[in-house]
Amino acid sequence: MNVKNAFCIILLFLVLFSAIAVVSADDDKSYSINQAFIELNVENNGLLHVDEIYDYTFHGTYNGIYRDIPLKEGESIENVTVDTKGAYSVVEVTQEDGIAHIKVYLYADEAHTQKISNAQVYAYISYDMKNTVTIFNDVAGLQYKLWGEEWDVGIDALTAIVHLPGNASNEYYLNPQEYNATSYLKGNTITLTSNQIPKGEFYELLVLMPTTDFENATYAKHVNENGKDSITHNLEDSANGRSFWNTTYIILGLLSLITPIIGVIVYFRLGREPKVDYDGIYEREPPTNDPPAVVNALIDNSYDIGTPNMKGFEATILNLIDKNVIGLKTKLDPNTDMNELLLKLNKHYDENLAIHENTVLDILSMFAEDDLINLSNLNSDLSYESNAKLFMEEFRIWQQDVKHEYLDSDNLKTYFNSKGASIMKKFAVFGLAAGIIIFSLGLITNLNNGVFAIGGGIVLTIFSLIVFMLPEDIFGQWTKKGRVYYLKWKNFKKFLKDNSLIEEHPPESIVVWKKYLIYGASLGVADNVYKSMKLHEKNISDYDDNIFLYHHFGGYYMMHHAFETGQTTANPSSDSGSFGNIGGGSGGGGGGAF
Repeated sequence: MNVKNAFCIILLFLVLFSAIAVVSADDDKSYSINQAFIELNVENNGLLHVDEIYDYTFHGTYNGIYRDIPLKEGESIENVTVDTKGAYSVVEVTQEDGIAHIKVYLYADEAHTQKISNAQVYAYISYDMKNTVTIFNDVAGLQYKLWGEEWDVGIDALTAIVHLPGNASNEYYLNPQEYNATSYLKGNTITLTSNQIPKGEFYELLVLMPTTDFENATYAKHVNENGKDSITHNLEDSANGRSFWNTTYIILGLLSLITPIIGVIVYFRLGREPKVDYDGIYEREPPTNDPPAVVNALIDNSYDIGTPNMKGFEATILNLIDKNVIGLKTKLDPNTDMNELLLKLNKHYDENLAIHENTVLDILSMFAEDDLINLSNLNSDLSYESNAKLFMEEFRIWQQDVKHEYLDSDNLKTYFNSKGASIMKKFAVFGLAAGIIIFSLGLITNLNNGVFAIGGGIVLTIFSLIVFMLPEDIFGQWTKKGRVYYLKWKNFKKFLKDNSLIEEHPPESIVVWKKYLIYGASLGVADNVYKSMKLHEKNISDYDDNIFLYHHFGGYYMMHHAFETGQTTANPSSDSGSFGNIGGGSGGGGGGAF
């Protein structure tokens, strides 16, 4: 070995040693929050003034601290001030994505040139919050996290003082109850202290106050309904549930560890597929002449086999356009100087339509004027909750029409046996809820054998989530007829998705392309078909055919986007339904050091 090589090896070892030393030095860094003091002032106008004091102890060198305060919908934070004792500070306050970020740079010198090291620092944070107090018709409430689960460390003890606007008929609750040390209400002031709160846990206060204590409460959230019974009910349910599971979580934790065995048993008894005499690689033509909604129900909706989804609904519309039951028109928009696409509903079409096809026409008629639907306006129409809910109600009727006509329970059984899937779906619903509960209880318990609940809860939750995500035919079973049907349509879908296959075996006529588009929509690959078609037929817009023009003018995409809007809008959230649930309060958040 020459000197140059030896020098390089020595240098490499020095670099590695230095890196290890740096990592070790970083590992020696630590900080703690020994105690915190929180003071809340609830004003009679609904404004909440918050003062926070945190006692930090730093071992090693740090740049500073931060505090993140999440803001629920409608809440805002103002007048943020920060002061520190034990270090000089520079403060940055920003707000994004519903979180107020307070970043405090700490320095050992007034010139702000030296970072703090091995120091004790008190941080004083003050701010006002609006719309954290909720005023119902019968009671006013404040649900506030005195300590949030997003802190980087736990805390040894927390003290809080809460000043209320009135001194009569006030009630308060503290959760989780395991962290309560002392608390009392005297006059209009609540004073409380906590036990040690571990990292990842929260400590929450719920106060119920008379509505008469609030005058001109412009800074409060108003909900026009009674709230006390619902809040009390939520509190009682949470307390009873914790008490019950606290006596049984060990057994449930152990049982949950062996639950995957149930899935294995169900699979081997009810989920293995029969052997069939079919070994095709792909299909160039639609394997059957079934309506696109039926193909969609059996092939594309693998999580509820036999029930068509929105793709089947959209494919049915394409099929009606191909039958000229639905026509196309264009209209010049004078505001944009662009053509708008309109659907013309031919309700008096002579051909006998299936029940589910007539239902589609009835649904579209709800958004038509003089039997014309402006697709540019459909998305706006379905953004209204009342329209969206009506649309989804009618859509569910359409789903039942398809099942009644083609896939009732007797007919579906000739394709698919869902017994195993039904068993596992019910198990997954139970298992997910039980797993989360068992895992959570294992975290909060002070008993050593809570580790069984944590491990069992994790196993049960993960297994239940996997079962939820698996298609029905994993634990369910195709019949021989259904298995061949499934494999052929899957191979046809593979053909439609793979442009190289279409290049090798392009369709012989435009009529076939139309079938590809319709069944492609039912199988969720309409985009692939249309792109492939444009590659083969350069002047696709020249074809005087409604189904091609529908795609060319973006009708399929506008319709698809509008239906997605309808599905989303039809499921609004409630202002007060979860008020009182443990862990659902304002404030909280977390913080740490950097």
